[in-house]
Amino acid sequence: MSDEDDNVDQDQMADEWAAAMAEQGDDQQDDIDAVLAESGADTDADGEEDAAQPAQMDELTAAPQPAAGAPDLDVIMDIPVRISMEVGNTEISIRNLLQLNQGSVIELDRLAGEPLDVLVNGTLIAHGEVVVVNEKFGIRMTDVISPSERIKKLR
Repeated sequence: MSDEDDNVDQDQMADEWAAAMAEQGDDQQDDIDAVLAESGADTDADGEEDAAQPAQMDELTAAPQPAAGAPDLDVIMDIPVRISMEVGNTEISIRNLLQLNQGSVIELDRLAGEPLDVLVNGTLIAHGEVVVVNEKFGIRMTDVISPSERIKKLR
């Protein structure tokens, strides 16, 4: 095929595309314009978008913002949570509860020497053992439960 045949084919294809676009009319462009107007895109009186403003240097050097829909974890990092250690538990009747007094002993469901449960807002996150730090009790984590296991326990 010659260069002249290529030009004729391309011209014919361009004419066909132009005819197809003309058949569709401006309905699609009107829809696009309506969506842009609702979203608050800046347009001038001719319906043309204003030229983009150059970014200021401080905008370019600012810390990156999370992508739309991505959680901003810095927002929740300072929220306080209740952490507690559970030695064990048991169930007793209200009658027995009312009979408790100083010196009473309550038997728990855990053996001596077993690790304690570490709970955050009532959810088990780890096991640990009691230690003394500067004359205060503390806990040394011996086993931290993985996030996937925590999610399984919630279900």
